[in-house]
Amino acid sequence: ISWTPLLLLGYLFYLLLGAMVFQLLEKQAETHFRDQFQLEKLKFLQNYTCLDRQALEQFVQVLMEAWEKGVNPEGNSTNPSNWDFSNSFFFAGTVVTTIGYGNLSPSTVAGQIFCVFYALFGVPLNLAFLNQLGKGLNAHLLTLERWVQKPGRAQVQLAIFLTTGTLLFLVFPPLVFSHVEGWSYGEGFYFTFITLSTIGFGDYVVGTNPNKHYIPVYRSLTAIWIVFGLAWLALVFNVGADLMERYLQLKWHKSDLSLAEGATTKLEDEPEQPRIHIPS
Repeated sequence: ISWTPLLLLGYLFYLLLGAMVFQLLEKQAETHFRDQFQLEKLKFLQNYTCLDRQALEQFVQVLMEAWEKGVNPEGNSTNPSNWDFSNSFFFAGTVVTTIGYGNLSPSTVAGQIFCVFYALFGVPLNLAFLNQLGKGLNAHLLTLERWVQKPGRAQVQLAIFLTTGTLLFLVFPPLVFSHVEGWSYGEGFYFTFITLSTIGFGDYVVGTNPNKHYIPVYRSLTAIWIVFGLAWLALVFNVGADLMERYLQLKWHKSDLSLAEGATTKLEDEPEQPRIHIPS
């Protein structure tokens, strides 16, 4: 495809631009938090002289290992289990949807092996389900198109689809998460998009605050919301990618036509060269 090099250059430029902006925005803050953390450790050692630096570093390592195993260092042993049915259902959803928050993972060898085979069959099953769900959404869009019998109905149909999905999956859910989790609306919106786009950093995860009491089906309902939100956002991404490809192809095609017309005009403007007859 003739426009592939242009797309590759644009892709690399977009990555470089993102790297520069993230470095500009986050590096200074990271340095500040690192220095603040080291200062807090020094204050802790000054207040508790019975401890030395090595003992403190060992305790910090224990905290890090606990966090990696999915154990929240806050609270006490009465914290709800990360592997009750509701949380396990939520974890299974993050596996097959490839979100992978990273805050919770199997710690036993049997659990890790089962997770591999579970994802091996679950990811294709999830893709097939999302594909079928996307076809259903497309059929719904066709129904809307039949209802809207006006000039420009395709634009109206697309606007209805985008508006409804945005309200259901990007605008209203952060309000719920802000109320339940105690986040700001911006943090809830950030979690919503990072989840539905399957980026899943794991810095914000629902139902993990040990100081809050959640209803048993909270994370299960969240997992169901994620599945339908994935289908909607994936369809939006596909439409955006298709429009971008068509735009690039159209621009490249127009450029080729301009070059071809210019070459034809040049040939027409040139005087006809005398022909030399070579006898046999």
